[in-house]
Amino acid sequence: MSDIATHSQLSALIRHRRSIKPVDMDATRSVERALLTQVLEDATWAPTHGLTEPWKFIVHQGAGRARLAETMQRVYRETTPANEFREDKMKKMSENPLLSPVVIACVMERRGGAKIPEVEEIEAVACALQNLQLSATAAGLGCYWSSPPLLGTREFSEYLQIGAEDRCVGLIYLGWPRAGLNWPKSVRQPVESKTQWRND
Repeated sequence: MSDIATHSQLSALIRHRRSIKPVDMDATRSVERALLTQVLEDATWAPTHGLTEPWKFIVHQGAGRARLAETMQRVYRETTPANEFREDKMKKMSENPLLSPVVIACVMERRGGAKIPEVEEIEAVACALQNLQLSATAAGLGCYWSSPPLLGTREFSEYLQIGAEDRCVGLIYLGWPRAGLNWPKSVRQPVESKTQWRND
């Protein structure tokens, strides 16, 4: 059991995890397939009601990132109302996938039918993505979870070739932090301010 992290080590890892944006990743340094596979495998050890394992990972690397960027630009242009359209957002969609060596489209794939409520399947995928981020952090990778509204469009689902009941819940940008990056700091409100104790 010596290879299992202690409680204090796990707590330290959880507190160390941060969102590292694609601009702060080294796009020239690839992520080895074996490490990427291990990170994805760790993701799959999330809680799942009925053992439906509703997660699906569509991994974009190499030229696949450019195709993703082009698709995101097109879908954003086609589906965004004129009063909400922003050139800077569309520009980011063309740049971010190329700044990160790996972009993972994370899909909730309906496998439990009506027996398992959709919200529980989405929650299971969210737990998987937390596992993924913690595993990546432990390996020294940076990651960023992005969920622009276009992920919910029919056009983007068609690009991913997923079913009508499936849902892309996020894009995970994954890569090595660029040289000299200062790891971001963060704070949380004291847990006492968010906790109620009912003992009688």
